[in-house]
Amino acid sequence: MTLTRFSKTALLLGTTAILMACSDANTDTPRSSTSETPLNTAEYTRPYKMISYDTVGQTDADHLWLEEVEGEKPLDQVKAWNTRSLDRLKADARYQTFYADALEILQSKDKIPYVSYRNGEVHNFWQDDVHVRGIWRKSTLDSYLSDAPKWETVLDIDKLAKDEGKNWVYKGNNCLAPSHELCMINLSDGGKDAVVRREFNTKTKTFVEDGFITPESKGTMDWVDANTVIIGVDFGDGTMTDSGYPMLAKLWTRGTPLSEAVEIGRGEQTDVGYWGGAFELSNGRREVVVSRSVDFYNSEVFHFPRTPDGSVAAKRKFPIPMKSNLGSEFKGQVLLALNEDWREFKSGDLVSFAFDDFAENGKIETVNLVYRPDDKSSMNGYGATKSKLLMSISRDVKSAAYAFDWDGTKWTSEKLDFPANGTVSIGATNDKEDVAFVSSESFLTPDTLWTYNTATDTKAKAKSLPDWFDASNMVSEQFFATSTDGTQVPYFVVRAKDTKMNGTNPTLLYGYGGFEISLNPSYSATRGKLWLENGGVYVLANIRGGGEYGPNWHQAGLKTNRQRIYDDFISVAEDLIAKKITSPNHLGVEGGSNGGLLTGVMTTQRPDLFNAAIIAVPLLDMQRFHTLLAGASWMGEYGNPEDAIEGKFLRQISPYHNLDPQGDYPEVFLITSTKDDRVHPAHARKFAKRMEDQNHDFLYYENIDGGHSAAANLKETANRLALQNVYLMQKLKDGK
Repeated sequence: MTLTRFSKTALLLGTTAILMACSDANTDTPRSSTSETPLNTAEYTRPYKMISYDTVGQTDADHLWLEEVEGEKPLDQVKAWNTRSLDRLKADARYQTFYADALEILQSKDKIPYVSYRNGEVHNFWQDDVHVRGIWRKSTLDSYLSDAPKWETVLDIDKLAKDEGKNWVYKGNNCLAPSHELCMINLSDGGKDAVVRREFNTKTKTFVEDGFITPESKGTMDWVDANTVIIGVDFGDGTMTDSGYPMLAKLWTRGTPLSEAVEIGRGEQTDVGYWGGAFELSNGRREVVVSRSVDFYNSEVFHFPRTPDGSVAAKRKFPIPMKSNLGSEFKGQVLLALNEDWREFKSGDLVSFAFDDFAENGKIETVNLVYRPDDKSSMNGYGATKSKLLMSISRDVKSAAYAFDWDGTKWTSEKLDFPANGTVSIGATNDKEDVAFVSSESFLTPDTLWTYNTATDTKAKAKSLPDWFDASNMVSEQFFATSTDGTQVPYFVVRAKDTKMNGTNPTLLYGYGGFEISLNPSYSATRGKLWLENGGVYVLANIRGGGEYGPNWHQAGLKTNRQRIYDDFISVAEDLIAKKITSPNHLGVEGGSNGGLLTGVMTTQRPDLFNAAIIAVPLLDMQRFHTLLAGASWMGEYGNPEDAIEGKFLRQISPYHNLDPQGDYPEVFLITSTKDDRVHPAHARKFAKRMEDQNHDFLYYENIDGGHSAAANLKETANRLALQNVYLMQKLKDGK
């Protein structure tokens, strides 16, 4: 278990259903300005107007009623906005074409069935027109690699939902190695983060009678052995943090009620969460390890040695920096990614140490350097097989794969032969097997999935996507814009080769800028079919706040330095206009979650640059975000609204609070989900209501189901994509 990385993944605002990325060429080198002093927000000059909503007779209290997620009055308002927006967008002749094209792609049998590999079998979760909710299925590796794999169903979610009368959305499984026979299945009602956990037997393909089962809750649950799990869920009053995540961890023994699970440790009410897990060593031993997330980026990690009777001894704290991510173990070496300087090592380094050395005396005497990036590079991710550690490394946002090995005294590495100038990602790996899966893609080249045998150093093409759109007349380019403080910000432009630089091209600018999430080159069949083939230009901005150049690129935009992120995005927009790729009347922006905050800020700070803004599952009320659902967990990223300095800055950037009755805003499109239990739908609701109060034009769509991805199934995803692209065409091509 990659414990600290796992726990943060559960909290992230961004999701793969929302994040889209791209890349291709190579030019200059970015210069990070993280060594500069923090911005003085009192003196920082901006080319836009800050307003005080209090001066125009509006208060936060006016809209608090919209925070009642499923209240009758808020939902009546939501339905009215939905009806008005859907009536217009669905009446456009392009809607049905976009919907049909998107659904064909999403439900296609030609999708790559990405798999995990264990005990000679591959496992896959699959959705199509027949399996709307999806099926968990398996096959042999040889069959999978053939042109016509023979699949065996393990669990049919559609049938389960029908039989039980539930709106089940599958949220993955956690199986006990090495047999992987016993699994915990995570099932969400409507797509929420909170799930029901139920024990399942893959051999009998049935839920285990009187097995482990939990009530619906956010949290974690992991196998310690076949009869013991470590669990952190909502145990009742005083057991969840202010962020809505577990505050304590317990050992739960088979055959006993959850109420009798034994507490082994707890954090503080103000923590983000207290995450228990089993750390599996390469020799198969499972150690109980708990991560206490003090905030989103600072964690304490503890080892609870097991005693012969199955209980645990007193905890021992790992002597590692709080800004680091404890990873998996490879050949006796535990991997540790550093997000701050430590000993002689630098932020961004990947280092290792021997678990057994720590286990003996609670100290880490020797630390070894695995990988150190330069100022143009960063580590994307890694995975361990039986014989090699595979790693994806980016250089100027384009990546390559490497194989690392530990010879007992030092680490060695070699570059692997995979397609260049795009994204190479390490997929499924298993530290008991030598077969790994690696994928490659770019803006204009469909995903290809490869098998790579780390023992024999051989690779083979396993699967590839078809060409869903005609890219033969398209090109992708990389440019660098100069931000306000002189930092060079990379961005990619995907367009037709014969695009005329006359400022009239409908252009969509996408960004995220937070939580050290990198936006890498990726092939999007729906973006290509619905947008690029219809004359649109797509732009991906690699602004600060992301992880494209490692931890320092991210940390440059934390808390009161966050204006740098928005200045980066503005600089890209201005560069597009200066190059006459587009103009404000034809330029739109899109972002989801933290990216929804980004596009919300663009709406209030620089509405003169854009004619459209997709603001999806967003944060927009930066004065109350920490009081809504998981919001308190993100104060490490944004700051504390109740702190005098941080609160003042957050008030200055908060889109909800900076809407101006006299402002000239583009007609924005707000998208959210009633069942999103991560980012509260009230952010979008209150922003829409304030726009309505001030007589600004906007469109609004709130999906009643769907969770943080704003879609619970493929048909709903196709609907959302069709709505978004109709809106963009109306605003950026038709000029409405």
